[in-house]
Amino acid sequence: MADSALALIILTPLAGALLVMLAGRWPNLREAVSIGTGLLLVAQIISIAPSVLDGSALRQVIATPVPQLPLAFEFEPLGLLFGLIASSLWVITTIYAIGYMRGHNESNQTRFFVFFAVAISATMGVALAANLFTLFVFYELLTLSTYPLVTHAGTVEARQGGRVYIGILIGTSMAFLLPAIIATWYLTGSTDFQVGGILSGKASGPVVGILFALFVFGIGKAALMPFHRWLPAAMVAPTPVSAL
Repeated sequence: MADSALALIILTPLAGALLVMLAGRWPNLREAVSIGTGLLLVAQIISIAPSVLDGSALRQVIATPVPQLPLAFEFEPLGLLFGLIASSLWVITTIYAIGYMRGHNESNQTRFFVFFAVAISATMGVALAANLFTLFVFYELLTLSTYPLVTHAGTVEARQGGRVYIGILIGTSMAFLLPAIIATWYLTGSTDFQVGGILSGKASGPVVGILFALFVFGIGKAALMPFHRWLPAAMVAPTPVSAL
């Protein structure tokens, strides 16, 4: 029962996104759904917290598209902390976004709140990822779901900022992060997150150093030089998006 709750944490914001879309004609209802979904997500995480803190192994394999590469979720203390912070901030940011979007008479507000919810679902996927493969999938989904938020204004500047944003983040993932994950899988036969790591005794020092560099620069959202240009480019998005 607790294991199935992991998938529900991912699905709750997606269900909220669907309800927001259906309630688009009624702004008050749409925004109530957005806040309510956020509160429900926080409650779900808090309800699982005692099991995680007691040391129970909460793991759920969704699919195994490639042998030894399952799409799997696992809740442990670090993921719990990250998920609780992200979900709580989503509620706060949603409340702020409602006032911001109304105060600035922003267009396409329903679309904004739909992708806002999809983005938090992807964030929960990152928090619950049991291995590098799952992390990669949801990391890219997070990038794709935030692109419409960056280009929300629809102006030339917004579209240009969106191109820089998507180009750098997808580019660094494909050029650095994905090869690092594939190499790790090739060397170890696994991409699972384990205490002490999985490369011990499987790779020489120089190889580990190269993989470390690939992982560091592959996380383009860290805005490390020289791949930091996406950050100012993304500032064309509505202010609440910066909280993501």
